[in-house]
Amino acid sequence: MTVESLNINDAVPDMYDMVAKASDQFSQLMNQISSKTTSEDDPSASVLTDFSEAIQEFSQKLIENPASLMQAQVGLMKQQVDLWQQTALKFSGQESKTVIEPDKSDRRFKDEEWSENIVFDYIKQFYLLQSKSIKSVVDGVGGLSDNTKNKVDFFVRQYTSALSPSNFAGTNPEVIRKTLETGGSNLINGMEQFSDDLKGSFGGLNISMSDSAAFKVGRNVATTPGQVIFQNDLMQLIQFNPTTEKVFKRPILVIPPFINKYYILDLREDNSYLKWMLDQGHTVFCISWVNPGPRLKDKGFENYMKEGPLAALDVIEKATGEREVNAIGYCVGGTLLAATLSYMKKKQDNRIKSATYLATLIDFKDPGEIGIFINETAISGLEKQMDTLGYYDGRMMAFSFNLLRENDLFWSFVVNNYLKGERPAAFDLLYWNTDGTNLPAKMHSFYLRNMYLNNLLKEKNGIELDGVKIDLTEVDTPSYFLSTAQDHIAKWTSTYSGAKLFKGDVKYVLGGSGHIAGVVNPPSANKYGYWTNSELPEKSDDWFKGAEKQDGSWWLDWKSWVNKSAGVKVAKRIPGSGKVKAIEAAPGSYVSKSIPDVVKM
Repeated sequence: MTVESLNINDAVPDMYDMVAKASDQFSQLMNQISSKTTSEDDPSASVLTDFSEAIQEFSQKLIENPASLMQAQVGLMKQQVDLWQQTALKFSGQESKTVIEPDKSDRRFKDEEWSENIVFDYIKQFYLLQSKSIKSVVDGVGGLSDNTKNKVDFFVRQYTSALSPSNFAGTNPEVIRKTLETGGSNLINGMEQFSDDLKGSFGGLNISMSDSAAFKVGRNVATTPGQVIFQNDLMQLIQFNPTTEKVFKRPILVIPPFINKYYILDLREDNSYLKWMLDQGHTVFCISWVNPGPRLKDKGFENYMKEGPLAALDVIEKATGEREVNAIGYCVGGTLLAATLSYMKKKQDNRIKSATYLATLIDFKDPGEIGIFINETAISGLEKQMDTLGYYDGRMMAFSFNLLRENDLFWSFVVNNYLKGERPAAFDLLYWNTDGTNLPAKMHSFYLRNMYLNNLLKEKNGIELDGVKIDLTEVDTPSYFLSTAQDHIAKWTSTYSGAKLFKGDVKYVLGGSGHIAGVVNPPSANKYGYWTNSELPEKSDDWFKGAEKQDGSWWLDWKSWVNKSAGVKVAKRIPGSGKVKAIEAAPGSYVSKSIPDVVKM
């Protein structure tokens, strides 16, 4: 009997021995993960303690008012009976109906067997009913603070996602087929990949998402030509080669996130924001942040300001003769830009003539789901670890962010890599996502406490940098805010609150898609679209009600905006030809250092 003609129901018992043997080995490896989080000083233990307290509070509220639980149980029983009945009808060949369908965006159950095979269809629906019932219990319990409710929601979602039948070899039809086709070699290959990923992980399981051998920084990502013209402990400054004979007089300084590498804006030539700006006639400078190790433990947020954008401004003036620039900040790079502008305002330094904020949080009152990890218990635990290491390991951050989209960015790779035994495909965006950076201990502690925990950036004189108390309400620099509708890292309603803080003219634009795709959205792709509104009402909902949907890319809208402050056209500028000499070719050496590289140093 061939694999193709084999009935999958008949085949299930034949492959359980293979699954059992593999499961034993997987269990041994999982024990290694558990052993990593037993220390009292481990921040994971602090997070778990905090979640435990939230669950206890929820449980107490449930005991006090059990009506929601009883209602959910009764509803679940009725639906389970209905499911049994419909399954029996289907089994007997009679007309039947589906009791519950997965969400259209849920890719876990896309295989035809989940619908056409009676067994797997029942397993799928039973799981979906259970998950829906659990969620209804959580939603029905009142009296919880928003913070506690968010933590319980997150915990329950992680719990139900982990128990999905798609995550287990014996209940996933795709894995069963693969196991039969390969004689179980997929499980052996999966265990090898699991072991390799575990060795390269820190504070969680960092799954390989892309074929790392397929990419090399400077070869097929971060390929826009240029020169590193300056460097210090925290950054290299890249000046890119012009692509037009004439350029705007006023240069552009790009401040990327310091929790990621700059080449998210330079993945490929056809979607490189940096290359596109060059083609529009701009002289483009970009900061490439260092991937810090223990040596930079005492570098704080003000160091990032002074040795980042402020140092870059001095170098740009020497390189081009231009004192004034237009600045762009992405994500935490935008947060740094806002703080820098406030500092410069107090210093009567007006070199930045326009500011563009890409998916940037300034008001941290509602930071999105990442906020569930931000509390005194978790931060204190993290600080203990950082005090020992000297840095915050970027792999831990990657793991945390992946859990915010657990089915797409975690469990799907568990299934493909470890159960199917498939090697990750070559995908530049996912390669970048796994090529993260560390953060110096002092800087990260400052950022967590002053921004996320206490939300002091928006407060008048709430933060002091290099002896200067900053006040964003005094900043009158014209600003362009680009946020994205599906951003789970910088919620657009929160970025809108930040945009309202400034004194100067603000243009707010809402792009489609999320934190990355919505930003890196070239005109040639003609995707997503964006919303604009000439007004800036008090509430974000009112802004959206009055907004108009525009087709195409927000890049073109920004182009019209920034060109108004770009100045006249002058002869192109060649990096390294002036008073500031080239150090090395772009992308430079800082961006090439991976976390394992710097941890070993």
